Amino acid sequence: MAQATSSLEQSTLDTFQPISASAVHVLARLAARKAVQEELRSEGVRVTLVKPSEIGAKAQVYLADHPELYQEALERSDLNSR
Repeated sequence: MAQATSSLEQSTLDTFQPISASAVHVLARLAARKAVQEELRSEGVRVTLVKPSEIGAKAQVYLADHPELYQEALERSDLNSR
């Protein structure tokens, strides 16, 4: 059976690749969205019945009120890139 090989040289794979700012923003937005969904569940709301656009709007407000999510996203991505 043929063994799968990477198309990148090993030296390229070993180099540090910092995460982009847009990736940090996506991770922070996902964390905010998850927090909003947990809040809704704790209030007894079925999240599947809430419009995604409403959850997204609430997540934007949540993210504006919790800028530490950006730092947490950056730290989490740093741990995953090692």
